[in-house]
Amino acid sequence: MSARERRRVAVATVVGTTIEWYDFFIYANAAGLVFQSLFFKPAGPQLSILLSFATVGISFLFRPLGAALAGHFGDRVGRKLMLVLTLLCMGLATTLIGLLPTYATIGVLAPVLLIVLRILQGVSAGGEWGGAVLMAVEHAPDGKRGRYGMFPQLGVPIGMLAASGILALMTGVIAPGAAFAAWGWRVPFLLSFVLIIVGYIVRRSVAESPVFTEIAEQRKQTRMPLVELFRRHWRLVILAALVFAGNNAVGYMTTGGYVLNYASTPKAEGGVLGLDKTSVLLAVSGSAALWLIFTVLAGFLADAIGRRITYLIGWISQLIVVFPLFWLINTGSIGWLFVGLGLLSIGLGLTYGPQPAWYAEIFPASIRFSGVAVSYAIGAIVGGAFAPTISTALVQRFHTTQAVSFYLLIMTVIGLTATLLLRDRQGIDLSIESEEDGTLAEGIGR
Repeated sequence: MSARERRRVAVATVVGTTIEWYDFFIYANAAGLVFQSLFFKPAGPQLSILLSFATVGISFLFRPLGAALAGHFGDRVGRKLMLVLTLLCMGLATTLIGLLPTYATIGVLAPVLLIVLRILQGVSAGGEWGGAVLMAVEHAPDGKRGRYGMFPQLGVPIGMLAASGILALMTGVIAPGAAFAAWGWRVPFLLSFVLIIVGYIVRRSVAESPVFTEIAEQRKQTRMPLVELFRRHWRLVILAALVFAGNNAVGYMTTGGYVLNYASTPKAEGGVLGLDKTSVLLAVSGSAALWLIFTVLAGFLADAIGRRITYLIGWISQLIVVFPLFWLINTGSIGWLFVGLGLLSIGLGLTYGPQPAWYAEIFPASIRFSGVAVSYAIGAIVGGAFAPTISTALVQRFHTTQAVSFYLLIMTVIGLTATLLLRDRQGIDLSIESEEDGTLAEGIGR
């Protein structure tokens, strides 16, 4: 495969995952800003925000379903088709949320429909990531899997940057104040319809993964990939999931809308800081840009010094920051809030950039899509699914953000421990011919 074709694949994975995660983060940020009053207001101020954040988390419970479906068919009929289908599913659900009537219009049916569409987003997200990273890593030349695998990871910070940036534009310029709650929140959701058309065209233009092409030509598809995965490699799935959980729980302080809600809720509505929403959104956007930079750096470091060592540097960085994060936010200064989120982004990038290459290298070719997708989906549930809800509940119970920092500390230690137990298998042959190289015994340990 030529360098030009590889670049086309890299661009396609970035564009597709950016659109998917833009959709995902628009919802998470809207949940932190207005959904509690638009869909859950009768529950009261404290319970409404818990319910709003719970809808962010509930979609994660359906990620394993999306991962199982996309993994099964991705291992059976190909990676490319699954990428197109998950993109369309996510875009359709997001667009429909933008058209959804609120509680004031149709009553309890509004939050019910919101949850249904959020579930569709979860199913789509569960299948999206595995296909994108395998297209990138399986097309990569030897010695460059870390940097090629990093490209779909960029879709997360770029998607967050786009989502928070557009929301900042809406709250600060186009629809400030009451206009945002009245109609402005819908615009970012409706923009998804345009984005999915672009993403569909880009993803349809790339070639199928060479590894899957080889599997199909030799007729070596596994009949029941998911059954084979859990029968032979369940320990790998657990460890890989815990690695991601440590990153995801901490990441959802920003991507899940928790810091946005905590910092911007007015004091008259039970908030603590009452900072300007637009300013907080801009700080979140700035931290997303730093997350992107360190994700790129991590992809190159993973090839230069190894996946595990890059991760360990990231975990140490996270451990150092989890307590200062809220010390800085609680100053009530937008500048210090940005510094806190920026410092957090260093560890997030270093524990996210190497993930595609490492995941791809620990699972055999014939069940790789299922292994990568399911591990990611389970890690998302354990880590980020209810991180904003848990954090909100901890502050309501203990009346201090120190409780949240301890929670993030525990999740980071879990990720670090799983990293030490998972073997770095950099450079291993990814083809079907080396199926035995993906055995459980070789995937765990030093």
